[in-house]
Amino acid sequence: MCGSRFGGELFSSSCCVAAFLLLLFALDQPGVVTAQTPKSPWQTLTGNAPVVIAKGGFSGVFPDSSDAAYKLTYIAGSSDTISWCDVRLTKDGVGICLPELTINNGTNIQVVYPQGEKNYLVNGVPTSGWFSVDYSIKDLSLVSLLQDVFSRTDKFDASLFPILAVEDVQKQVTPPALWLNIQHDMFYRQHNLSMRSYLLSLSKRVILSYVSSPEVIFLRSIAGTFRRTKTKFIFRFLDEATIEPSTNQTYGSLLKNLTFIKTFASGILVPKQYIWPVTSDLYLQPHTSIVLDAHKEGLEVYASGFANDALFSYNYSYDPLAEYLSFIDNGMFSVDGVLTDFPITASEAIGCFSHTEANSSEHGKPVVFSHNGASGMYPDCTDLAYQQAVKDGADFIDCPVQVTQDGTLICMSSINLIDVTTVTGSPFSSHSSVIPEIQDGPGIFTFNLTWEDISKNLKPTISSPEIKYRLYRNPRYKNAGNFMRLSDFLDFAKDKALSGVLISIENAAFLAEKLGYSVTDGVIKALKDSGYNNQTVQEVMIQSSYSSVLVKFKQQTKYKLLYVVDESIRDAAPSSIVDIKQFAHSVAVSKQSIFPESQQFVVGQTELVKNLKSAGLNVHVYLLMNEFVSQPWDFFSDPIVEINQYVQGAGADGIITDFPGTATAYRRNACSKLGDKAPNYMLPVQVGGLLELMVPDALPPALSPMPVLEVSDVVEPPLMPASLRPSTHGEENAGPPASQPSGGPPRSIVASVVVSLAMLCGSLVLI
Repeated sequence: MCGSRFGGELFSSSCCVAAFLLLLFALDQPGVVTAQTPKSPWQTLTGNAPVVIAKGGFSGVFPDSSDAAYKLTYIAGSSDTISWCDVRLTKDGVGICLPELTINNGTNIQVVYPQGEKNYLVNGVPTSGWFSVDYSIKDLSLVSLLQDVFSRTDKFDASLFPILAVEDVQKQVTPPALWLNIQHDMFYRQHNLSMRSYLLSLSKRVILSYVSSPEVIFLRSIAGTFRRTKTKFIFRFLDEATIEPSTNQTYGSLLKNLTFIKTFASGILVPKQYIWPVTSDLYLQPHTSIVLDAHKEGLEVYASGFANDALFSYNYSYDPLAEYLSFIDNGMFSVDGVLTDFPITASEAIGCFSHTEANSSEHGKPVVFSHNGASGMYPDCTDLAYQQAVKDGADFIDCPVQVTQDGTLICMSSINLIDVTTVTGSPFSSHSSVIPEIQDGPGIFTFNLTWEDISKNLKPTISSPEIKYRLYRNPRYKNAGNFMRLSDFLDFAKDKALSGVLISIENAAFLAEKLGYSVTDGVIKALKDSGYNNQTVQEVMIQSSYSSVLVKFKQQTKYKLLYVVDESIRDAAPSSIVDIKQFAHSVAVSKQSIFPESQQFVVGQTELVKNLKSAGLNVHVYLLMNEFVSQPWDFFSDPIVEINQYVQGAGADGIITDFPGTATAYRRNACSKLGDKAPNYMLPVQVGGLLELMVPDALPPALSPMPVLEVSDVVEPPLMPASLRPSTHGEENAGPPASQPSGGPPRSIVASVVVSLAMLCGSLVLI
């Protein structure tokens, strides 16, 4: 053996010669040296982490290019974020930052100069609107910025943010790097303005880190002048079918000649669909080779079009973080930067969530509970929803138990089949009834049909809680999957890498009193029959908003019990907490009970979590969803920010969510253990912070005081004794079996009438 230092023995001279020859060989073989050098995890051109470019600052919250938008970028995001400015020229040659050539959409100029609309040819296209070339910088000092995306809050428009010159951004914000986007150079030249002269003059006062343009001639004319500077010139691609004005070629054609682009640019900026195309119904197609091709040419690749509140591929399940990761951490390539309206989410993806390995067998804090399985991706409580929840790494998968007419316990998110199945389009559509104890309107309830009726004749329907905003969930799979009995669910869960199962029971008193069925006894028997009484690997949790249900389980089992507070409260009276501790180990409370909000702005934080935890109760929060409209503005349309707020900001122990994959991804983030050293973008947001930046006249209305949970809200009479088979009262009058529906009255109505008559007769006998 050569070169051993065992016992102080030194290298022999022959080994030194061999080592020297090996060094010479390595120097002659660069690949060998590279192999010995620690390899960067990033597949960017340089091996450095991708950069984040904030389009007009944090324009997802404040008006694009406003002082507040630029400053929020660094308050909430990463300190090395690049500030982007779309440069427009005034008639006196001042460069200002505005998102569009026509400035009426993002400003109140129509109010200030109502007669200012003009018609100009822009690259040969007649265009109407208000243009910066018609106003001096002094004229525009009277104009203020507005939010130019109408789905975003307009509450900050009243702050009258002024239009900023490029120098203003540099002085007031002092960004670490400034990216100027130059467009419509030919239009400005038609108005005797020179963008080239402006840039040359500006470069003497401001360091220009990046300059991009979709116009070939402009970049070629300016790049040579800046050749000895560190300014990077980036060619921006527009839609593939759009014609680049100076070459008269489509951008799609120019994309095929990256060697030509390399002669005047160091990188390209492309819409994100150039890299990951999507179908017309918003599903991902295979990625293109554009990033790899550009990197081979020595061109950096930046992707544009990222916004948390825009529609993007259903493959990402409304999680913008997942979209970023597909561009920067997919194992095949990484873009060199992303242009976004929400820089905080891009910073999270790069700084904390990249290069982390998913391991569904690892469980921790926060505890992740599925809500009807992974119901954000597949129909509630179907085999597909549960399979996805397990794949996503949920700690507990849940089964909301309902009972069928023949006494079969099933997992169904609603007792009313109209809510979650295709029953209204089935032969059972006439089997509706009104049962005030359950709901005000008519329904077709699980106990109206047998398990065979349901499993063989109905299909599940995916939930879309934000359908009023036209936000649909996974439409290709809206009726996919199979219904599951409780026994099927328990058998499925038994050999999975789960902390346990959560069984939810509601309407137990109604089922006992009106149908004579004990759903609690049925669940206890099912758990025993499935072997859950004889195993210690998985925990069983029973959840209910009825204390009577949990009291019975407390008396008869050793399962963990979760009490759901089904209304928004500001606190719980000490006496009610004492009472809850008699029958529950943990409590689930609504989001509003922790961070009350008005018109989607967080207005404060209650002491509820603190008080419940001080009493020794674990606290779980419900219901978290990924759709951006479900989050208050304070959380930046980012489900990760929302989860972090409840976990780090409020101290919640668990998350109940339609999207368990997002919650488990949060748990894996590399910044979770940094404590006070965590980056800004992984710290809880300041409660009510956005309200402090709002003028008084724009503030949302004050909330009416939410109630305090009292003992009277918690204590209930015990469940009445009942059997393990539903009552068959009235079946002889119900007509043909449900599987062969007729025009006669539905069985549920007849049964309800018979029960009511029986109760009336009983009262008369007592009299």
